[in-house]
Amino acid sequence: MKILTANKGTTLRKLAHQHNVDLNQLRVHNPQIAHPDENITGRKVKIPSSPKPVTFKKSRQIENDDEQIVPTYEDCPPDPVVDYLDQWFPLTPLEEMEKIEYDAIIVGTGAGGGAALWRLCEQWRERGKRIAVLEKGGLLTPTHVANLPTASAARKFLQNPAFNIRSGEQWPEFPGAKQLYGLGGQTLLWGAVSPRYHPSDFKEWPITYDDLVTYYNIAEEVMKVTTEFVKDSNLHHTFLQRLRDSGYHDATTLPRAFDLNVSYYGKIRSNVLFSSLEFIAWALNWNGVDFAVNANVVKILHENGKATGVNVMTPDKKCYTLHGKNVIVSGSTFESPRLLLHSGIPGEAIGRYLISHSFTHASGFASREEFEEVLGITNIQLPSTNIRPYQLSVQGPFPYEFYSYQTKPLMEELEIGLWGFGTVEPRPENRVILNQTDLDSYGVPKLNVHFSYSEQDLVIIQQMVDDMIQVMDSIQLDNITLPCLHPPGFDYHAAGTCRMGNDPATSVTNEFGQVHGVSGLFVADNSVQPFMGGANPTLTTIAVAMRTADYIVGKKEE
Repeated sequence: MKILTANKGTTLRKLAHQHNVDLNQLRVHNPQIAHPDENITGRKVKIPSSPKPVTFKKSRQIENDDEQIVPTYEDCPPDPVVDYLDQWFPLTPLEEMEKIEYDAIIVGTGAGGGAALWRLCEQWRERGKRIAVLEKGGLLTPTHVANLPTASAARKFLQNPAFNIRSGEQWPEFPGAKQLYGLGGQTLLWGAVSPRYHPSDFKEWPITYDDLVTYYNIAEEVMKVTTEFVKDSNLHHTFLQRLRDSGYHDATTLPRAFDLNVSYYGKIRSNVLFSSLEFIAWALNWNGVDFAVNANVVKILHENGKATGVNVMTPDKKCYTLHGKNVIVSGSTFESPRLLLHSGIPGEAIGRYLISHSFTHASGFASREEFEEVLGITNIQLPSTNIRPYQLSVQGPFPYEFYSYQTKPLMEELEIGLWGFGTVEPRPENRVILNQTDLDSYGVPKLNVHFSYSEQDLVIIQQMVDDMIQVMDSIQLDNITLPCLHPPGFDYHAAGTCRMGNDPATSVTNEFGQVHGVSGLFVADNSVQPFMGGANPTLTTIAVAMRTADYIVGKKEE
C-alpha cells in the first residue's frame, strides 16, 4: 500500500489505469472519493499493491491410467474485491456534490428530465462533463411497473399517497390533478402511448413540426415506439376495417413505446414498457453523472441574468448549495413554474396559459363469437387534425390489454374502451399562482390553480362526444356506456405554464427552452408546450427536451 498526492486533472479511473489496479478495489480503499471520475487534484490517495498474476500449475504427465490429478484451492484465482450499494441505484451524497462545479444540473427525472439527461450524455460522451440530477422523490421501482411479475401489487404501491400526491383535492377548479414523486416520475406508470403531434398542432409554437422531425425519429428509436404489438390480432384488424368502411379513413394503429425485440448476442431484454429509467441507465454508462434522491430543490440561484446553481433541502431539512453552468428544470407543469416563481425569476407569463386535454371515456361490448382466432387486443387511434380537434382511441378488451401473471377467464362479451382527448384553448387566466399564506414543510408556498373551459373548449367536447358515439356504432358495440367527462387534470396531460415563444410578455422560454432573460436556465417538461393537439404529449416533450439538450451542447461557454 502506498499513498500519493494526485496530480492536476487526475481521477480514480486514471489512477487505476496508471497503476494497473482494479478500479473497484481502488474505490474501496478511498471511500472519501464519491465518484471515479471526480477531479481529485491535490488530494491524498491510497494505492493498493498490484495483485500478483495468477499462475496455474502445469499438468504433469500421467504415467499410467490409475494415476489422477487432484485440483486444489490454490489453483483457482481469488475472488475480486467488489464495491457494493446500500440500495439498487448508485447515489452521490449531496455533501460531495456541493464540491463540484457541474456543467448541468437537472431537476426532476420524468420524461423531460430523463430525455435531456440522455441526450446530454450521448453528446458529451468522453468529454469529461459533469451532470447532477436531483429528484424530489425516492427510489420506488427499478422499471415500469408493468414489467414486474408483481405488476398488480406494484401499481397499488405507486398509488400510495406518500408519493402519489392528489394535488387536485386542494384545487377545486382542477380536481383531477396528481403528481408522482420518485425516480422516473410518472413514466413508471404511463401507458406508453406515443403518437406524434399533427403539423397543424404547432400553430401556437415558435417552432414547426419540421424542427422536431429529427428528434421525433431519435426518441422513437431509443424508446422502441412500435405498432407491431397488435400484429395478427383479428380483433384489431376487424375494428380497423369497420372504421375505415364507415368513413374513418385515417384510422390507424396507436403507437406505443414497447420493446418487442427478442434477445440476441447474449443481451437480456427486461423492459418491455419504456420508462425514464432507461434513459437514466444509458446515461450512467456514458458519462460522469451524480444522482441524489429525496433532494427537494427549493430555489434556483441566479445572478446578473445568469443561472448559477440551486439550493436543495433534504427531508430532515439540511440545506445544500450546488453550482452549475446550466440548470434544467423538469419538475412538471406545476412544480416547474412554482420553482421559478419562488426563485424570483422574472417573467409575467410564468404560471399562465395552463392547458390540459378535455378527457372523455366511454365503453361498450362486442361478442366473442364475431371474431376469429387469434383474438388479440386492439389499439386504434383516430388522430387529431384541423377538422377533428381531438384524438380518439379504441382499446381493449379488458382485462386482457396488459401482460400479467393473473389468470384471465374466457369471456363471451368483450369490453372495449374509447378515450377522447380534446384540445383546450390557451388562455392567460388559466394559471397557477403561489399561495403565500400556505407553505409546505420546506417553506415553499403551495400553489393555487385557476382553470375553466372556454366556450370553444365546450364546443369541442360536444363534438368529441358525438363522434365517440358514432365510432362505437361503426365498430358495432352493444350495451354502450355513454361518454363521461373526467375532471380537469385527470389525464396527467397538463401543460403550458412555462410555454415557449418569441414574446417574453406571453411566454416563459425561447424556442430552445431557455428562460427569457436568464442565460443558462432551461425548462424541459410538459410545461413548455404552448399548445397540445389531441395526441398524448409525452413523445413530444421528450423530443423537445432532446432539442434543448443539443442547444446546451452547442452553445458557447459564457
